Amino acid sequence: MAAGPGATTDTGPGAGAGEEERERVKPFTPEKAKEIIMSLQQPAVFCNMVFDWPAQHWTANHLSEVLHGKQIRFRIGLKSTDTVPQFETTCSYVEATLEEFLTWNCDQPSISGPFRDYDPSKFWAYADYKYFVNLFEDKTDIFQDVMWSDFGFPGRNGRESTLWIGSVGAHTPCHLDSYGCNLVFQVQGRKRWHLFSPEDTPFLYPTRIPYEESSVFSKVNVVNPDLKRFPQFQKARRHMVTLNPGQVLFVPRHWWHYVESIDPVTVSINSWIELEEDHQARVEEAITRTLVCALKTAEDPHNTRAWLNPTEVEETSHEVNCRYLNGAVSAFFDHFRTSRVIEMQALKTNGEYVKKKELNVHNHGEVGQTGSQNITRGTGKQEAASPFGPDLVPVIPSPEEAPSERGGIFESDGKDFVGKDGEHFGKLHCTQRQQRMSRSEHAAVGQIASCGAAAPSQTLISTDDLLDCLVNPQVTRIVAQLLIQGRNLWF
Repeated sequence: MAAGPGATTDTGPGAGAGEEERERVKPFTPEKAKEIIMSLQQPAVFCNMVFDWPAQHWTANHLSEVLHGKQIRFRIGLKSTDTVPQFETTCSYVEATLEEFLTWNCDQPSISGPFRDYDPSKFWAYADYKYFVNLFEDKTDIFQDVMWSDFGFPGRNGRESTLWIGSVGAHTPCHLDSYGCNLVFQVQGRKRWHLFSPEDTPFLYPTRIPYEESSVFSKVNVVNPDLKRFPQFQKARRHMVTLNPGQVLFVPRHWWHYVESIDPVTVSINSWIELEEDHQARVEEAITRTLVCALKTAEDPHNTRAWLNPTEVEETSHEVNCRYLNGAVSAFFDHFRTSRVIEMQALKTNGEYVKKKELNVHNHGEVGQTGSQNITRGTGKQEAASPFGPDLVPVIPSPEEAPSERGGIFESDGKDFVGKDGEHFGKLHCTQRQQRMSRSEHAAVGQIASCGAAAPSQTLISTDDLLDCLVNPQVTRIVAQLLIQGRNLWF
């Protein structure tokens, strides 16, 4: 198996055992790893950071023994080249054990069993979004096998993680996560990640149908795009990386990603890291939920499964959604009120007093600013050196659009990385980011105006067309800021 720059030649299960494993030193301390994660605005791969994790041995065969016949829900999809994304609402689902999955996946289909109707040469299976607390509810000791504390998050382990097990071809449609940033540990097999910057959001044709609270989907099948229907997608800059066992991928906040399994069996573990920006994001999501549920249930109250993602238990009433929205706004203010008290106490302790007239939210972006990531302006006094090297490899734009089958673990070696965005370690300068955002803003106006128009022959505007405009991420961001500013009376 190929190894990345600076990585050991064997990063799979069993590598670095005994004395050799104990002698190995990790390239980053937990404090340094967290500093990188909280400052980096670009996807990157950590190498040589998990060689001593017990979870490195979590192959599908091992997990089959640990779970001992426990039924798991698998999502079933077609191995096809259709230009339409395979959303979860269009997939089939079966309840099966990992042992049954492995038998089926070894091209040994039987006339009985949960996978009997699915030819493994034509279908893939994916056990995704499996939360540890549900899978291993009677084996809580296993949570300690995942040690996110090595990345600077003490106490975070399997309890705050999810497990993903898939066959070749299994994938998630292109989407962005509303909350947090993402750390992904590849345990078995390889996965190819297609990533797009938040600045490319207008070119990805975002939609909230199917609706899931924490996910914004793209209408585009990014591995086989319909450029006649989605011409702006040609302007998106694809970043692509193949993640190998023993490596950890960092996905920054609001980066779009399409993830596909390219080996017969893949196992991954991930954890979403909470961020300060999540407080406003929850208000935006509450606005989205209120609008989507109101319009879609009014359109067809008896067919919620057509628009509600299977990960959402049920649609909620308008009354419940309004309480949810008010709760999100209250939580936002509670957080910043507490933060302000702590800050003022710290200032007084130092013998200083600073009076702030505006809520901290204004530091996160004024109304009308459409940047998807909150950028802190640098002090200009001193900039740290780039953290990239053999053990932290940046994911850079791919030189070609089509998925590559080239050898090696990375589609790019990172030598050409940087220039303006990655020359120095730390957050991007506001001026640089605003210059690029001005280009995407023009595209956003055009994309929102078209509301993700369908075929030219369609003249009627559907509920989904309307929702694509009303709950476009850029619109809900502005609405959330207006709501917050309108109630900024407590400060």
